[in-house]
Amino acid sequence: MDAVTATWRATQKAHRRASLMRSAARLFAERGFAAVSTVELGEAVGMSGPALYNYFPSKDALLAELLTDASARLLDGCREIVAEQTAPADTLARLVRFHLDFATADPDTIRLQDRELAQLAPDANHEVRRLQREYVQEWDAVLARLRPHLGDDERQTRLLAAFGLLNSTPHSAVAANASEILAAMALRALAGTD
Repeated sequence: MDAVTATWRATQKAHRRASLMRSAARLFAERGFAAVSTVELGEAVGMSGPALYNYFPSKDALLAELLTDASARLLDGCREIVAEQTAPADTLARLVRFHLDFATADPDTIRLQDRELAQLAPDANHEVRRLQREYVQEWDAVLARLRPHLGDDERQTRLLAAFGLLNSTPHSAVAANASEILAAMALRALAGTD
């Protein structure tokens, strides 16, 4: 096989794998991980169910990849924003916008993180939770600089409430300016005065 053919095949496999991940996220979010068969996953991208194993060792591995990838992308994006070392209020506003944009662009994966984390094998669950903890810690450090008088418990409560708002609402909000409303609400919850 020549280099061009090998490159083309690798590109096609990468596209099929990405398509399979998008379809799996949608199906798992709609019906739940346990209710979706490998046959249905394959049909969603025009291949047989057993062909899934050319891309992932198991359906469980596919879910683990979806959740690990999403958590890593969130953490990486967050770290990029924090690394710019802008004023805490500006950093927090950018973090809210980043998270909201992610949740709006990929609501299926956000729902999976909320609903299907318990389905992961212990090692994968541990890795996703580690990434999520680091993500929250990055936000917490920004909030602590902005509101140094808040205790750890209050900051954590505010952060978790803001994530709940940002994660649960974008896919069901009806207002044309829903993103702006949600961003403003999250910022008030995090940084507003007592």
